[in-house]
Amino acid sequence: PYFIAQANAVLDTEGRFVDDLVTGRKGDGFDFFPPERVDYIDVAPIQIVGVSAALIPFLEHDDANRALMGSNMQRQAVPLVLPEAPFVGTGVERAAALNSGLVKLSKNAGTVLSVTGDRVIVAEDTGELVRYNLKKYARSNQSTCIDQRPVVFKGQRVEPGSVLADSSSTEGGRLALGQNVLVAFMSWEGGNYEDAILLSERLVRDDRFTSVHIEKYEVSARDTKLGPEEVTREIPNVSDDALRDLDEDGIIRVGAEVGPLDILVGKITPKGEKELTPEEKLLRAIFGEKLRDVRDTSLKMPHGAHGKVVDVKVFDREEYRDLPAGVEKVVRVGVAQRRKIIEGDKMAGRHGNKGVISQIVPVEDMPFLEGGRALDIILNPLGVPGRMNIGQVLETHLGWVSDRLGFATVSPVFDGADENEISAELARAWLIDCAWDDIMERAWTWLKAQDFPMETLLDDEEARLIYIASWLSTKNYDIDALRDNRVYTRRAVLTEWLREHGYEPDELLSFDDDERPFDQRAVVDTNVQNVALRIWAETRGQVMADLTDEEVVLRATQYSVEHNDPLPTLGKMIVYNGKTGQPFDQPVTVGVIYMLKLAHLVDDKVHTRSTGPYSLVTQQPLGGKAQFGGQRFGEMEVWALEAYGAAYTLQEMLTIKSDDVQGRVKAYESIVKGAPIEEPGIPASFKVLVKELQSLALAVEAVTDSGEVLRFGRDDRRMQLPKLGMGLLGLAPLD
Repeated sequence: PYFIAQANAVLDTEGRFVDDLVTGRKGDGFDFFPPERVDYIDVAPIQIVGVSAALIPFLEHDDANRALMGSNMQRQAVPLVLPEAPFVGTGVERAAALNSGLVKLSKNAGTVLSVTGDRVIVAEDTGELVRYNLKKYARSNQSTCIDQRPVVFKGQRVEPGSVLADSSSTEGGRLALGQNVLVAFMSWEGGNYEDAILLSERLVRDDRFTSVHIEKYEVSARDTKLGPEEVTREIPNVSDDALRDLDEDGIIRVGAEVGPLDILVGKITPKGEKELTPEEKLLRAIFGEKLRDVRDTSLKMPHGAHGKVVDVKVFDREEYRDLPAGVEKVVRVGVAQRRKIIEGDKMAGRHGNKGVISQIVPVEDMPFLEGGRALDIILNPLGVPGRMNIGQVLETHLGWVSDRLGFATVSPVFDGADENEISAELARAWLIDCAWDDIMERAWTWLKAQDFPMETLLDDEEARLIYIASWLSTKNYDIDALRDNRVYTRRAVLTEWLREHGYEPDELLSFDDDERPFDQRAVVDTNVQNVALRIWAETRGQVMADLTDEEVVLRATQYSVEHNDPLPTLGKMIVYNGKTGQPFDQPVTVGVIYMLKLAHLVDDKVHTRSTGPYSLVTQQPLGGKAQFGGQRFGEMEVWALEAYGAAYTLQEMLTIKSDDVQGRVKAYESIVKGAPIEEPGIPASFKVLVKELQSLALAVEAVTDSGEVLRFGRDDRRMQLPKLGMGLLGLAPLD
């Protein structure tokens, strides 16, 4: 067997091992080896998991069952109207998107000549013009919408493999299945009990989780024994109002708004001819075949469905020879629906942390942070320890860092950020917010001192930018970037703010463009945590000037415990009640988490019925939404009503609401007339049971309360042969 080193072994710039001993495996065992004994090294730590599992950041911190759920639920994610790539990724998002076949890539180098909504034209360096057609509003097999959007502009230079157009679930060539939302792990008025999710109304209003769904409805006109079916506008016993959106062929027009039971395609089917009355014969003689017997078999929208017709396709046997035998015409109608997220929809993170939305809370009632920013989503903290998917908490912290510092984080599977790195990034995020808020106060003071006309300012942000442009104008910063690029501006402010406080920024800051070796960055990470704790304690009146770094950490931790004030390196914050404005008792874990909207939408599941189709054998209502069936009232539900003592409700459930045929007709009649409902009869399922027992040659009879014996298996009036008055062979009848 070979000695195989791990993929995350530390290498120098020339690819040699840095450490004297390298961890690896030989056969079944793991051990430490000197570098010269290593035969191979793994390509990447993620090579042992599949693509969907490799998309889960901090996979190594999640229980295997939850990781399995997380990878499976990513496949159920619904493409959103406004796709957003995750702040915290694993580095596989781009490869997954580019290899999906849904992203339009440039074949060769060239310059973009023209961009419209449905095509991109590239003038290649060879002089050839290449047209890339984009797929617009196509239906997927999951009834979601596939829509490609150009991401290049006219005159842009493209190389082979450059992204020309995003798909409905990618952003900038990266997989984008969900949205980054501000989350807190806390209980809130019982609204997130048992994995329920609380959502801010802002997410609904801003269409953050809005998706487009395209449903396909199809009808075929066949050649039957009684004559051909016909697609037509001439449907018997249908009002003109119901036909208003049909064309002359009886097919709905594109763009029509349709609702439950609206006609999409008019179709009539010939009925079997029956004996005509003299009146019908007369009318047939006068008006000809027009009065022949047909029934309405039109294609209608199902119960509860609505939307806008976006596509109509007609397949005729004359043009399409490969239609099934006996089918003369097929009409296919596509109906699109724009669905905002609502209570009852299922959501999930990437760590198997799934739940159902219980309430959409007004923004003004949602808890908010110190700066006034309201939360987007509230998850229950009890959903974490028992499920052992700690990855979601680490993702939350790193997501907050990405949001505040302005860069996307890549945390590869089995080689992701460790606790020390996350704490350091949280410290930088706290420092940049601290500097930003301090500059705000200085800006207003400076503007007042300058006698600036305050009424001309739009908001605080404009005041801050005016001051920053003046403050940093002599410090070799790009003034245009300071005005237009918020991330650049915030980093510049933090850099100069630290200098003013006597710290060297290079010893504390490490952003996404930092190319220093890993060991140097580790020192910087330790430094920034100590400085953040020192400044944090000083802002709370603690004297930290002559203390060592160890003493600073000790003093800050002691103050945090005594005053219940969260340290800036722990990712917890003071959160305020949106209804009272008072802070909650305990600090709360707050950050940014990536949430998906799953295909289990409540609109597809909600179902009601008063009367409808019944099973022929048992005479009970059919089951399931597809059959327009009833709700199953099973054995355990019967126990519940028995335990509650609801005798009459239970009797109705088992008889007139189910399979007492005469009883339900009489009950309906009584309800219509406003009369009392009569006593229920015998359910049809009891008769089915009797028949099954009789098939075992068992005679069954029932005795009523009054002592009346009901015998089953014999009709009340049996057909008897007539007595002809003579026996066999004409002999006299026997007695």
